[in-house]
Amino acid sequence: MRRAGVVILAGLLGAGCAAELPAAPNEVTTADGVVRGSVSGDAVVYQGIPFAQPPVGALRWTAPKPPQPWQGVRDATQPGPRCAQGVGQPGAPGETPASDSEDCLYLNVTTPSTAGTKRPVLVWVHGGGLRSGAGSDYDMRRFAAEQDVVVVTTNYRLGAFGFLDVPGLDGGGQFGLLDQQAALRWVRDNAAAFGGDPGNVTVAGESGGGDSVCAQLASPEAAGLFHRAVIQSGTCGDTSVVEAILPGAGPVLAAWKPAAVAEPLGVALAGSLGCTDPATAVDCLRGVPAPQLREGADKSGAYYSPTIGRGVLPESPGQAIAGGAIARVPVLTGIVEAEGALFLSSGGFAEKPLTEETFTGMVTAAAGPRAAEAIAAYTPKGGATFNNAWSRVVTDRAWSCANLRVFQGLSAENPTYAYEFADASAPNALAVIPEDLRGKATHGAELPYLFTLVRGQPALTAEQEELGRSMRATWAGFMRDGTPGPWPSFQDKAAITRLTTGGTTQVDADDFAAAHHCDIWAR
Repeated sequence: MRRAGVVILAGLLGAGCAAELPAAPNEVTTADGVVRGSVSGDAVVYQGIPFAQPPVGALRWTAPKPPQPWQGVRDATQPGPRCAQGVGQPGAPGETPASDSEDCLYLNVTTPSTAGTKRPVLVWVHGGGLRSGAGSDYDMRRFAAEQDVVVVTTNYRLGAFGFLDVPGLDGGGQFGLLDQQAALRWVRDNAAAFGGDPGNVTVAGESGGGDSVCAQLASPEAAGLFHRAVIQSGTCGDTSVVEAILPGAGPVLAAWKPAAVAEPLGVALAGSLGCTDPATAVDCLRGVPAPQLREGADKSGAYYSPTIGRGVLPESPGQAIAGGAIARVPVLTGIVEAEGALFLSSGGFAEKPLTEETFTGMVTAAAGPRAAEAIAAYTPKGGATFNNAWSRVVTDRAWSCANLRVFQGLSAENPTYAYEFADASAPNALAVIPEDLRGKATHGAELPYLFTLVRGQPALTAEQEELGRSMRATWAGFMRDGTPGPWPSFQDKAAITRLTTGGTTQVDADDFAAAHHCDIWAR
């Protein structure tokens, strides 16, 4: 029943006889058993392939275990369950559903429908703030077929299921990252069976997925599992998105937490769920039903994110980059022009706009001794709202300036290529952007230019489609040889490549810093 052996001969073309390439198989033998995918146009898609045992029962909050082999042919035409999570992007076109499943460590593979070998492999780590999303939210058929590459999208444990930490819990606060590494090991062992090159793997992600790539770059345990990295709107630095939005929130909402901060959060959650004895808290928590655990974590108000200082992450990615303790691989990394606008489109900001007094107080808390300068720089003019002004603060503090420092740090040791996606009319499937926050590209707006969003793929204009084709070719070129075509490296020319429907331009790093008031936000 394998399509691998079927060769379709073309008709005579003039004086010669041309033959099409043989069709790729829709049955593939992996290290654990045979999977049967589905042929869809120019691509073959294999979904719901287990890369680890279900982390349920006694395996909750343990490192992922290798999957159990199976007999016969496993149906791989439907995605596996989403990892336990609440509703993602509520009310947005790309709203994602809630789930209480812990049996969720599955990945999906998309290949061109023509047979091939040694194709570059992209491993895509989904975003969602480490608390929502799934690999199946992305349809990779267009990207794989158009660019002749293999694409893997993966799930990983989220929220308290992936990042809970309590005293004495081995691997505490790092299970989601361990899942990602297990998926990368699966790719190393199985990519060739799908026509991919296990020696040419690019790990990539956006938002929380970008943060995850930062972590894998800094993780000694990920060494050798990938050969290039793409970070889209990540926060490798030590200012988290939540901290930037809510100044003064403190280390509880930090992106990267030492155990001294992470463990008390876990203890508090355990206590709220009736697990009050520290000596038995882990066993007690493993007995809490998934829906109850998820709801308790959601109500806690804590941000469950990676613990640093041990195991997978000896230090934060920002510290590792500054000290040169990262994987020596080429890096393509960038942001969008108005990252912060998406985060002020909900969460109470849209319903209760900022007043001048509140805005001034928030800027003061964020800028500290540079407060007067920051207030002068960001106070809105020409009819702009204080929400718009605060979105600029969030963008500059958490992304533009923080990432400029990352560009500089990465380029000291790694070939680094920096970009800013700046299509001012780019639609966004992740939120309904209020009128006063429109006019620039917002967080996640580049995604539908690269891939097809299963939920909420927006319509693009002809010019935007052309930009998308150019970006896909650039990303695939980077996957092939570690360079994004004609873009200059940050080492050779300290500049950021701006991506618009009018083409690419270069912005000098000093000019970029001035435009985003990076002197105010210097650490």
